[in-house]
Amino acid sequence: MNRTVNAGIAKHVGSYSDAIEMITPTRILYVSGTPGIDSDTGDLPAGFAEQAELAWQNIIKILAAAEMSVADIVKLTQHLIRREDIAGYRDIRSRYLGSHSPASMLTFLPSLVWPNMLIELEVTAAK
Repeated sequence: MNRTVNAGIAKHVGSYSDAIEMITPTRILYVSGTPGIDSDTGDLPAGFAEQAELAWQNIIKILAAAEMSVADIVKLTQHLIRREDIAGYRDIRSRYLGSHSPASMLTFLPSLVWPNMLIELEVTAAK
């Protein structure tokens, strides 16, 4: 059995859910790609650091909506646009993950869905 989780992070640009939880003896949550937008205003800040902070805050909100936390993340996929943002991103990611080390993938892409979007995070969590 599956449950759709929508935490109200952003108005959806396409047909997707914030996350899908597979209800098994172990709950598995698949979180859709999550941008660094302000979940209250829908605004996308111009700067990378602000987008990265908001992306992580949005991930935490989605996890909380499924009664999970960062400690439950088992897989993290990170999409960035600019290589020069990697050092700052590592610091931001470390603040949110702490000593937790999920399986991880980081890619640099030529662009994301919106022209001024600089980061998108996707996680899988299990509890």
